Amino acid sequence: MKKIVVKDTCIGCGMCIAIDNEHFDFEDNLSHATNNENLDSEALQNAIASCPVGAIEIVEEAEEN
Repeated sequence: MKKIVVKDTCIGCGMCIAIDNEHFDFEDNLSHATNNENLDSEALQNAIASCPVGAIEIVEEAEEN
């Protein structure tokens, strides 16, 4: 299963939230992912591309046994 990860390099500029508030919100003045559905959306892809420090990525989540 894939999920959105916001890395520790996030500077809290809010660009991703402004572009795609379906998937992002602020927590402790930094961005975090709020939703892992519709990962192919154009808004999400634009939010990832707009991050000035490249802190957002979609990764394959390891399955728990």
